[in-house]
Amino acid sequence: MLVIFNPVAGRRRAAALWHVLDLLVENGVMVEVAETRHAGHATELARAAACEGRAMVVAAGGDGTIAEVANGLLGSNTALGVIPLGTANVLAKEYGLSTSPRAIANALAYRRTRLLWPGVARILGHEHVFVQMLGLGFDGAVVRGLPPLLKRAIGRGAYVWQSLWESVAYGFPKLRLSVDGRDYEAASVVVTKGRLYGGPYMLAPNAASTAPGFQVALFETPGTLAALLTGAALPLGLLPRCPGVRVIAGSHIDFLPENGVIMAQSDGDALEGTPACIVDASCPIALIVG
Repeated sequence: MLVIFNPVAGRRRAAALWHVLDLLVENGVMVEVAETRHAGHATELARAAACEGRAMVVAAGGDGTIAEVANGLLGSNTALGVIPLGTANVLAKEYGLSTSPRAIANALAYRRTRLLWPGVARILGHEHVFVQMLGLGFDGAVVRGLPPLLKRAIGRGAYVWQSLWESVAYGFPKLRLSVDGRDYEAASVVVTKGRLYGGPYMLAPNAASTAPGFQVALFETPGTLAALLTGAALPLGLLPRCPGVRVIAGSHIDFLPENGVIMAQSDGDALEGTPACIVDASCPIALIVG
Protein backbone atom coordinates (compact mmCIF):
# COMPACT_ATOMS: atom_id res chain seq x y z
CA MET A 1 0.00 0.00 0.00
CA LEU A 2 1.43 3.39 -1.03
CA VAL A 3 0.37 6.35 1.14
CA ILE A 4 0.92 9.82 -0.33
CA PHE A 5 1.18 12.56 2.29
CA ASN A 6 1.80 16.30 2.13
CA PRO A 7 4.24 17.15 4.96
CA VAL A 8 3.05 20.79 4.92
CA ALA A 9 -0.12 19.54 6.63
CA GLY A 10 1.52 20.07 10.04
CA ARG A 11 2.42 18.02 13.11
CA ARG A 12 -1.11 17.38 14.35
CA ARG A 13 -2.19 15.87 11.04
CA ALA A 14 1.04 13.92 10.72
CA ALA A 15 0.36 12.40 14.15
CA ALA A 16 -3.13 11.35 13.02
CA LEU A 17 -1.62 9.75 9.91
CA TRP A 18 0.94 7.73 11.90
CA HIS A 19 -1.80 6.50 14.23
CA VAL A 20 -3.59 4.97 11.22
CA LEU A 21 -0.36 3.55 9.81
CA ASP A 22 0.56 1.95 13.13
CA LEU A 23 -2.80 0.16 13.18
CA LEU A 24 -2.30 -1.08 9.62
CA VAL A 25 1.20 -2.39 10.35
CA GLU A 26 -0.04 -4.11 13.52
CA ASN A 27 -2.48 -6.01 11.30
CA GLY A 28 0.19 -7.14 8.87
CA VAL A 29 -0.38 -4.57 6.09
CA MET A 30 2.75 -3.56 4.19
CA VAL A 31 2.83 0.27 4.07
CA GLU A 32 5.07 2.64 2.14
CA VAL A 33 4.83 6.43 2.68
CA ALA A 34 5.79 8.99 0.03
CA GLU A 35 5.90 12.69 0.93
CA THR A 36 5.03 15.31 -1.69
CA ARG A 37 7.58 18.02 -2.47
CA HIS A 38 5.68 20.42 -4.76
CA ALA A 39 2.27 21.04 -6.33
CA GLY A 40 1.38 18.20 -8.68
CA HIS A 41 3.86 15.79 -7.07
CA ALA A 42 1.03 13.65 -5.65
CA THR A 43 -0.25 13.15 -9.21
CA GLU A 44 3.20 12.06 -10.39
CA LEU A 45 3.60 9.62 -7.50
CA ALA A 46 0.12 8.15 -7.99
CA ARG A 47 0.59 7.76 -11.74
CA ALA A 48 3.89 5.96 -11.25
CA ALA A 49 2.30 3.63 -8.69
CA ALA A 50 -0.58 2.86 -11.06
CA CYS A 51 1.89 2.08 -13.87
CA GLU A 52 3.63 -0.33 -11.50
CA GLY A 53 0.31 -2.14 -11.10
CA ARG A 54 -0.29 -1.33 -7.43
CA ALA A 55 -3.73 -2.35 -6.21
CA MET A 56 -4.23 0.74 -4.03
CA VAL A 57 -2.85 4.24 -3.49
CA VAL A 58 -3.93 6.19 -0.40
CA ALA A 59 -4.24 9.99 -0.30
CA ALA A 60 -3.53 11.31 3.19
CA GLY A 61 -4.78 14.89 3.27
CA GLY A 62 -7.69 17.10 2.29
CA ASP A 63 -9.79 17.25 -0.85
CA GLY A 64 -7.01 18.95 -2.83
CA THR A 65 -4.56 16.13 -2.11
CA ILE A 66 -7.22 13.54 -2.93
CA ALA A 67 -7.87 15.25 -6.27
CA GLU A 68 -4.16 15.21 -7.15
CA VAL A 69 -3.91 11.50 -6.39
CA ALA A 70 -7.15 10.79 -8.29
CA ASN A 71 -5.68 12.56 -11.31
CA GLY A 72 -2.75 10.15 -11.30
CA LEU A 73 -5.02 7.10 -11.03
CA LEU A 74 -7.48 7.97 -13.84
CA GLY A 75 -7.70 5.22 -16.43
CA SER A 76 -5.99 2.63 -14.24
CA ASN A 77 -7.26 -0.29 -12.16
CA THR A 78 -5.65 1.11 -8.99
CA ALA A 79 -8.12 1.90 -6.20
CA LEU A 80 -8.05 5.17 -4.28
CA GLY A 81 -7.92 5.09 -0.48
CA VAL A 82 -8.38 8.14 1.73
CA ILE A 83 -7.06 9.15 5.14
CA PRO A 84 -9.03 12.39 5.73
CA LEU A 85 -6.67 15.01 7.15
CA GLY A 86 -8.10 18.20 5.64
CA THR A 87 -9.88 21.18 7.15
CA ALA A 88 -13.35 20.38 5.78
CA ASN A 89 -12.95 16.79 4.44
CA VAL A 90 -15.96 17.29 2.15
CA LEU A 91 -15.38 14.17 0.05
CA ALA A 92 -15.07 12.03 3.19
CA LYS A 93 -18.40 13.37 4.43
CA GLU A 94 -19.96 12.85 1.00
CA TYR A 95 -19.09 9.15 1.08
CA GLY A 96 -19.56 8.67 4.83
CA LEU A 97 -15.89 7.93 5.46
CA SER A 98 -14.86 7.84 9.10
CA THR A 99 -12.16 10.05 10.62
CA SER A 100 -11.53 7.52 13.42
CA PRO A 101 -8.03 6.00 12.98
CA ARG A 102 -9.26 2.45 13.68
CA ALA A 103 -12.20 2.76 11.28
CA ILE A 104 -9.93 4.20 8.57
CA ALA A 105 -7.46 1.34 9.02
CA ASN A 106 -10.29 -1.21 8.84
CA ALA A 107 -11.66 0.39 5.66
CA LEU A 108 -8.28 0.30 3.94
CA ALA A 109 -7.80 -3.32 4.98
CA TYR A 110 -11.24 -4.53 3.78
CA ARG A 111 -11.12 -2.57 0.48
CA ARG A 112 -14.84 -2.31 -0.24
CA THR A 113 -15.27 0.27 -3.02
CA ARG A 114 -17.75 2.69 -4.57
CA LEU A 115 -17.37 4.65 -7.78
CA LEU A 116 -16.04 8.20 -7.76
CA TRP A 117 -16.51 10.07 -11.05
CA PRO A 118 -14.26 13.16 -11.11
CA GLY A 119 -14.72 16.33 -13.11
CA VAL A 120 -12.15 17.94 -15.39
CA ALA A 121 -11.64 21.68 -15.89
CA ARG A 122 -9.72 22.84 -18.95
CA ILE A 123 -7.52 25.79 -17.96
CA LEU A 124 -4.85 27.52 -20.05
CA GLY A 125 -4.30 24.49 -22.25
CA HIS A 126 -4.13 21.86 -19.52
CA GLU A 127 -6.65 19.70 -17.66
CA HIS A 128 -7.30 20.00 -13.94
CA VAL A 129 -9.09 17.15 -12.14
CA PHE A 130 -11.43 17.79 -9.20
CA VAL A 131 -13.30 15.30 -7.03
CA GLN A 132 -15.89 17.43 -5.25
CA MET A 133 -16.37 20.95 -6.60
CA LEU A 134 -15.02 23.89 -8.52
CA GLY A 135 -16.10 27.44 -7.69
CA LEU A 136 -15.70 30.71 -9.58
CA GLY A 137 -16.24 34.31 -8.51
CA PHE A 138 -16.88 35.04 -4.84
CA ASP A 139 -16.11 31.42 -3.95
CA GLY A 140 -12.73 31.64 -5.66
CA ALA A 141 -11.94 35.01 -4.05
CA VAL A 142 -12.53 33.59 -0.55
CA VAL A 143 -10.14 30.66 -1.09
CA ARG A 144 -7.48 32.78 -2.79
CA GLY A 145 -7.55 35.41 -0.06
CA LEU A 146 -7.53 32.96 2.86
CA PRO A 147 -4.34 33.30 4.97
CA PRO A 148 -2.81 29.81 5.39
CA LEU A 149 -1.81 30.50 9.00
CA LEU A 150 -5.38 31.52 9.88
CA LYS A 151 -6.70 28.34 8.25
CA ARG A 152 -4.32 26.21 10.32
CA ALA A 153 -5.18 28.08 13.51
CA ILE A 154 -9.00 28.06 13.40
CA GLY A 155 -9.91 25.59 10.63
CA ARG A 156 -13.31 26.15 9.02
CA GLY A 157 -13.75 29.34 11.02
CA ALA A 158 -11.12 30.91 8.74
CA TYR A 159 -13.47 30.53 5.78
CA VAL A 160 -16.22 32.35 7.70
CA TRP A 161 -13.85 35.21 8.50
CA GLN A 162 -12.60 35.48 4.91
CA SER A 163 -16.15 35.28 3.53
CA LEU A 164 -17.15 38.25 5.67
CA TRP A 165 -14.15 40.20 4.39
CA GLU A 166 -14.75 39.31 0.72
CA SER A 167 -18.46 40.14 0.98
CA VAL A 168 -17.32 43.78 1.27
CA ALA A 169 -14.05 43.70 -0.72
CA TYR A 170 -15.07 41.58 -3.74
CA GLY A 171 -16.46 43.45 -6.74
CA PHE A 172 -18.96 40.75 -7.93
CA PRO A 173 -18.37 41.05 -11.71
CA LYS A 174 -20.92 39.27 -13.91
CA LEU A 175 -19.95 35.74 -14.84
CA ARG A 176 -21.33 34.43 -18.14
CA LEU A 177 -21.53 30.72 -18.79
CA SER A 178 -23.25 28.09 -20.89
CA VAL A 179 -24.63 24.86 -19.42
CA ASP A 180 -25.35 22.24 -22.09
CA GLY A 181 -25.77 25.00 -24.66
CA ARG A 182 -28.04 27.26 -22.60
CA ASP A 183 -26.68 30.66 -21.50
CA TYR A 184 -26.73 31.98 -17.91
CA GLU A 185 -25.37 34.91 -15.90
CA ALA A 186 -24.40 34.83 -12.23
CA ALA A 187 -22.31 36.65 -9.65
CA SER A 188 -20.69 33.37 -8.54
CA VAL A 189 -20.85 29.75 -9.65
CA VAL A 190 -20.12 26.41 -7.97
CA VAL A 191 -19.93 23.33 -10.20
CA THR A 192 -20.23 20.30 -7.97
CA LYS A 193 -20.04 16.53 -8.26
CA GLY A 194 -21.32 16.04 -4.70
CA ARG A 195 -24.20 17.18 -2.55
CA LEU A 196 -22.15 18.84 0.17
CA TYR A 197 -20.24 22.11 0.41
CA GLY A 198 -17.80 23.47 2.99
CA GLY A 199 -18.03 20.32 5.12
CA PRO A 200 -21.38 18.76 6.09
CA TYR A 201 -23.58 21.50 4.53
CA MET A 202 -26.09 20.76 1.79
CA LEU A 203 -25.74 22.54 -1.54
CA ALA A 204 -27.01 20.20 -4.27
CA PRO A 205 -29.43 17.51 -3.02
CA ASN A 206 -29.68 15.86 -6.46
CA ALA A 207 -25.94 15.48 -7.07
CA ALA A 208 -24.48 12.00 -7.59
CA SER A 209 -20.70 11.78 -7.42
CA THR A 210 -20.82 8.13 -8.53
CA ALA A 211 -22.11 9.00 -12.02
CA PRO A 212 -21.34 11.42 -14.87
CA GLY A 213 -22.82 14.91 -14.75
CA PHE A 214 -22.77 17.92 -12.45
CA GLN A 215 -25.01 20.16 -10.43
CA VAL A 216 -24.34 23.84 -11.15
CA ALA A 217 -25.20 26.30 -8.37
CA LEU A 218 -25.80 29.80 -9.75
CA PHE A 219 -25.57 32.62 -7.21
CA GLU A 220 -27.43 35.18 -9.30
CA THR A 221 -27.60 38.18 -6.96
CA PRO A 222 -24.41 40.22 -6.51
CA GLY A 223 -23.43 42.26 -3.51
CA THR A 224 -22.65 42.15 0.18
CA LEU A 225 -26.18 41.52 1.42
CA ALA A 226 -26.71 38.53 -0.90
CA ALA A 227 -23.34 37.03 0.12
CA LEU A 228 -24.17 37.39 3.82
CA LEU A 229 -27.62 35.87 3.29
CA THR A 230 -26.27 32.78 1.53
CA GLY A 231 -23.56 32.46 4.17
CA ALA A 232 -26.18 32.46 6.92
CA ALA A 233 -28.33 29.93 5.01
CA LEU A 234 -25.47 27.44 4.57
CA PRO A 235 -25.21 26.01 8.12
CA LEU A 236 -29.01 25.89 8.34
CA GLY A 237 -29.23 23.60 5.30
CA LEU A 238 -31.27 26.23 3.44
CA LEU A 239 -28.77 27.25 0.76
CA PRO A 240 -30.49 25.40 -2.16
CA ARG A 241 -33.73 27.28 -1.33
CA CYS A 242 -32.10 30.66 -0.66
CA PRO A 243 -33.43 33.57 -2.79
CA GLY A 244 -31.11 34.23 -5.71
CA VAL A 245 -29.66 30.71 -5.71
CA ARG A 246 -30.54 28.32 -8.53
CA VAL A 247 -29.18 24.77 -8.85
CA ILE A 248 -29.38 23.12 -12.28
CA ALA A 249 -28.09 19.88 -13.78
CA GLY A 250 -25.57 19.83 -16.60
CA SER A 251 -22.82 17.80 -18.22
CA HIS A 252 -20.86 20.40 -20.20
CA ILE A 253 -20.19 23.86 -18.76
CA ASP A 254 -18.48 26.58 -20.80
CA PHE A 255 -17.28 29.90 -19.38
CA LEU A 256 -17.41 32.60 -22.03
CA PRO A 257 -14.19 34.40 -23.07
CA GLU A 258 -15.64 37.86 -22.34
CA ASN A 259 -15.57 37.06 -18.61
CA GLY A 260 -11.90 37.96 -18.46
CA VAL A 261 -10.01 36.72 -15.40
CA ILE A 262 -12.32 35.28 -12.74
CA MET A 263 -10.85 33.89 -9.52
CA ALA A 264 -11.50 30.18 -9.05
CA GLN A 265 -10.95 27.39 -6.54
CA SER A 266 -11.00 23.63 -6.86
CA ASP A 267 -11.55 21.31 -3.89
CA GLY A 268 -10.53 24.10 -1.53
CA ASP A 269 -7.33 25.13 -3.34
CA ALA A 270 -6.93 28.32 -5.38
CA LEU A 271 -6.58 27.82 -9.13
CA GLU A 272 -4.17 29.64 -11.42
CA GLY A 273 -6.23 30.81 -14.38
CA THR A 274 -9.92 30.81 -15.24
CA PRO A 275 -11.49 27.55 -16.48
CA ALA A 276 -12.65 27.60 -20.10
CA CYS A 277 -14.93 24.59 -19.69
CA ILE A 278 -15.78 21.72 -17.34
CA VAL A 279 -16.58 18.16 -18.42
CA ASP A 280 -16.63 14.72 -16.84
CA ALA A 281 -13.50 12.63 -16.57
CA SER A 282 -13.37 9.86 -19.17
CA CYS A 283 -13.89 7.15 -16.54
CA PRO A 284 -14.57 6.69 -12.82
CA ILE A 285 -12.19 5.64 -10.03
CA ALA A 286 -12.78 2.93 -7.43
CA LEU A 287 -12.85 4.71 -4.07
CA ILE A 288 -12.28 2.56 -0.96
CA VAL A 289 -15.09 3.15 1.53
CA GLY A 290 -14.73 0.25 3.98
